[in-house]
Amino acid sequence: MAVKYNQWKALLAMSKASLKAILRSPSAVIFSLGFPLVFILVFGFIGDNGITVKVGVDKQTDTSSYLYRELAKEKSLKLVTDKSEAEMQDDLRKGRLTAIIRINTLPNQGAAPSADVKVSTSTAAVDKISLFNSILRGVIYKADDSYYPRASVAKLEPTEVLPGRRYRTIDFILPGLLSFSLLSAAVFSTAFLFFNLRQTLVLKRFFATPIRRIYIVLGEALARLVFQLAGAILIIAIGYFAFGFTLVHGWSTFLEMLVLTAFGVIVFMGFGFVVSGLANSESTIPPIANVITLPQFLLAGTFVSVDAFPSWLQPICRIMPLTYLNDAFRKIAFEGLHLWNVGLELGVIALWGVVVYIVAVRVFRWE
Repeated sequence: MAVKYNQWKALLAMSKASLKAILRSPSAVIFSLGFPLVFILVFGFIGDNGITVKVGVDKQTDTSSYLYRELAKEKSLKLVTDKSEAEMQDDLRKGRLTAIIRINTLPNQGAAPSADVKVSTSTAAVDKISLFNSILRGVIYKADDSYYPRASVAKLEPTEVLPGRRYRTIDFILPGLLSFSLLSAAVFSTAFLFFNLRQTLVLKRFFATPIRRIYIVLGEALARLVFQLAGAILIIAIGYFAFGFTLVHGWSTFLEMLVLTAFGVIVFMGFGFVVSGLANSESTIPPIANVITLPQFLLAGTFVSVDAFPSWLQPICRIMPLTYLNDAFRKIAFEGLHLWNVGLELGVIALWGVVVYIVAVRVFRWE
């Protein structure tokens, strides 16, 4: 009695073989895991220190004065004291220093300290000098309020502090890098794989077997899905445990991010099918793939919010599917929304999926 051919068993066998091939490919591992992990480590260690203003301290400055000690406490200031006057002047002209400050102590007027402050700056530091002046004035005004109490035109009530979550740099960067790793891996690996299978006539040989075409595609898709989910777990785990990446609802948020990861991989694989169908040689795959991935890497809110771009450019950014995947990841991870709350984002990504798979079917070649 003939044994019926098991399509699902063949699918799993193909997935296992494809997964081994992916793990043995240095480029696949680097683009999917290495590249985003390096950026996450860099931005994670940078942290949320914000803008730092470097100010040179003149050698004649009285470092024991009240004003200098108060300035040294400011976290946004970095006081440079280990350079010569010539070096500081050169750094000031080149914009490496925002200003050079000299503080001379004057005879006290009663109990209050007194000082003469001279600030030198240059046109190269125009972007930060206003911030430094604001910090300096704030320190002086605080001292004036302490030593010279006076009437005010307004009474400032204590600030009402509402409970909230701190939005860290990692909360913005990690979802963007995770999304881009899904896009780049799905496009490049799918394009190279199916192009090579077609060129080596492996796909043609599959026609001599009982396996159906749809199971070939599903088998390769399953291998990439498993690989990308494993990568996503690693990326999120490092962000969460090492740098405090926010998962609002804990495990449920984590699982929803994995579901979104799977959805993104499936849609982005369509771009890979399109590239493999359009490419006439292996050398033409990277240029075509970069046309799809590079603009989204730069403009889809991976490192910088879309709102920071010029108003004329933002509509272009809002067309890209990666923009909506980035937004969905951030809304689920930090804002605590669920998959059913990001219907707009999922709808736009799904629409892209429908369009790109229609194109893929029309340009895809099995031989």
